[in-house]
Amino acid sequence: MDAGEIAGLIAAGAFLMLVVVLAFPILKLGRTVDAATRAINEVTDRTGPLLGNVNTTVENVNTALGQVQVSLDGVNLQLAKVDTMTEHAQNVTANIANLTTVVSAAAANPLVKVASFGYGLRKATAARRAAEEDREVRTEIKRRRRAGR
Repeated sequence: MDAGEIAGLIAAGAFLMLVVVLAFPILKLGRTVDAATRAINEVTDRTGPLLGNVNTTVENVNTALGQVQVSLDGVNLQLAKVDTMTEHAQNVTANIANLTTVVSAAAANPLVKVASFGYGLRKATAARRAAEEDREVRTEIKRRRRAGR
């Protein structure tokens, strides 16, 4: 064996030592990658049903929102009818107020005239009674004076 072969054997031994030293971390890295792969597979297996449940929940929420929308449409339709009824009631109330004003004006004028006529009649009757009483008193006074002479 000459020096070149010995140097080749030393180099081969050193290379073998390097491969052995690097093999342990590579093996550990392989186990770490396998564990990560298993963890990812477990997460995938658990996520699938969970996402299915989320999809079902979202579909149920969308169905409920559709029903709420239908209900709100019905409520809005009823409110439109109530608005129409309220408008009609307002028109009827305005018409009744106008009619009341017209009837009051038509009835008040004759009532005032009747009341005035009644007042005048009472005054005239009272004045006539007072005049008759005055005449009777004067007549009585004259009669007493003539009788007393």
